[in-house]
Amino acid sequence: MSHTETVTGKIPAEYKELLQEHGVNISKLIREAVEKEIERIREEEQRKALKAASQVLQKIPDQEIIDIIRKGRDRR
Repeated sequence: MSHTETVTGKIPAEYKELLQEHGVNISKLIREAVEKEIERIREEEQRKALKAASQVLQKIPDQEIIDIIRKGRDRR
């Protein structure tokens, strides 16, 4: 993450004052919140991809999967 962007947002002045009074690094707080949301989004995308893959795999007959696994084991 070498390139960064500046974003702006508005919060009530009392929130900012309270955070500053308590020595909270607001930039770090925002960065961590964004990272947490990005992680949540990526996990959701993975869940959707797994669900789609599962639906495709369910269409493959069990015996065909068993045969593919056996062929792979025999090659080792």
